[in-house]
Amino acid sequence: MDDIQYLQYCRGLWHEFSRTLARRTAALDEQDPLRLLAEECLALPEADLYRHGTALALRLFSHHPEFAPTFPRTLLWFLGGDCLHVMTDEEIATFQALDEERLAAAERGATFDYRAEASARLQLP
Repeated sequence: MDDIQYLQYCRGLWHEFSRTLARRTAALDEQDPLRLLAEECLALPEADLYRHGTALALRLFSHHPEFAPTFPRTLLWFLGGDCLHVMTDEEIATFQALDEERLAAAERGATFDYRAEASARLQLP
């Protein structure tokens, strides 16, 4: 998986999470903060994911912790910055190792199945 594929993978994770959150909150009042957050996540343009995704993720973790476990850990790593504060040291070390292996494989022209490796090492769905 090269950098472009990794970016596409993370964008896909964001869209999947956003669609699921929007579907789960659709029955809430239109002004409910969780529903508004879900709508903001869903409406976020791909180009703004890295710029605004962190703030939206942190709102989820700080204001709606019951939904925090549904947020993909890979996205926390991808967004970085303050999102790293909600990750364990072990998760950070594992994601760092995954990135190093992904980049090394890309340099060799080899295939690295990031999704499978992350799932196996972190017990991700």
